[in-house]
Amino acid sequence: MKEFTYTAKDSSSSKIVKGKVSADDRQAAAALLNSKDLYPIKIEVASAGLSLAGLGKVGKVKTKDRVIFTRQLATLVKAGLPITQALDTAIEQVTDKKFKSILDKIAKSVEGGQTLAESFGQYPDVFDKVYINLVDAGEQSGTLEDVLIRLADQQEKDAKVTGGIRGALIYPGLVLVTILGVMIFMLTTVMPQIQSLYKDMNKTLPITTRATIFVTQGLINFWYLDILFVLAAVFGFRAFIRTPYGRQLVDTIKLNIPIFGVLFRKVYMSRFTHTLGSLVTSGMPLLNALKISAGAMNNVVLEKIVLKAEEQVRTGKPLSDSLENNDYFIKLVPQMIRVGEESGTLGSMLDRVSTFYEEEVDQAVKNISTIIEPVTMVFLGGMVMFIIVAILYPVYSLIGGGLGAISG
Repeated sequence: MKEFTYTAKDSSSSKIVKGKVSADDRQAAAALLNSKDLYPIKIEVASAGLSLAGLGKVGKVKTKDRVIFTRQLATLVKAGLPITQALDTAIEQVTDKKFKSILDKIAKSVEGGQTLAESFGQYPDVFDKVYINLVDAGEQSGTLEDVLIRLADQQEKDAKVTGGIRGALIYPGLVLVTILGVMIFMLTTVMPQIQSLYKDMNKTLPITTRATIFVTQGLINFWYLDILFVLAAVFGFRAFIRTPYGRQLVDTIKLNIPIFGVLFRKVYMSRFTHTLGSLVTSGMPLLNALKISAGAMNNVVLEKIVLKAEEQVRTGKPLSDSLENNDYFIKLVPQMIRVGEESGTLGSMLDRVSTFYEEEVDQAVKNISTIIEPVTMVFLGGMVMFIIVAILYPVYSLIGGGLGAISG
């Protein structure tokens, strides 16, 4: 689709309005304007800098700022303010300059005749597909304020889960950095002295010490190659996971990795049920809701499973049956979906499942934090033991050999 700028006359107020609209061609853009009671005077293709893709590249906006804005907008809409006035009022409360600039452009787009969902859709890096589609469903069903509140709640829950996982990884990360720092210090300061001592005494170093010295020389003499290797590995990995095969492999590992695999599955189940429940409750058809929910999980393995289920639902098969007997979908999910289908309360049942798994994720994060600490200590002990064997054992051998010669 292309983006067009337009100048049109509002048939109800006879005012001249300007704005942007997305369509396949000028005729489609004109038809879209006519459906909104706007008589097009001038329609032009927007410049490259104003295209949908270009507008989306604005950098990240803090989740906290987006949640506050969404919740304030919901309150204002619920109070009965027109959407344009509600937007202007909510924008005044935003403190982040970058986010405020984006919202100002969105407000102008809405004033120009575009829907709120269409305006949000110009910035996919700020408002994802789930956000945009939920807003669209809310506008069409007349439940925008309820949708916005659900969106704010969902974003807060997602941020809480992500923060919990990151918090669980902080401690082992700090320990690992400390271990590497100590090892580099020992290898670059102590080991060269021991190597010189052994060389003067014409003695052969133990195999562990020789291996350690080999690493040391690599760090000292070819440090620039080490940095290049690390950078190449990082950028190579990032490029690899952007490929279809790489993404498939990484997402499969996430679902099967020891300890964390169970946590990831619960996170995905919570995300899927919450998104699907929100869309269904907002009045979106199940097939469309499944497509959006599949992408919202951010895992291509599970996305393919849900899209396959969507195809089966399209042929008349119940969603619960379509998701059953799948190793990556926790069995409770299709079971609860079946209950919702049979009772006609699919949306509320999905919300219950989502809440259940959110609590499960919180508990799993706490359990993993408890498990990681002793595992990290064992790893730390092993690395310390290796350093002791590689550095102190040769010294002990020299001292032992010297004492033996004296006693002899």
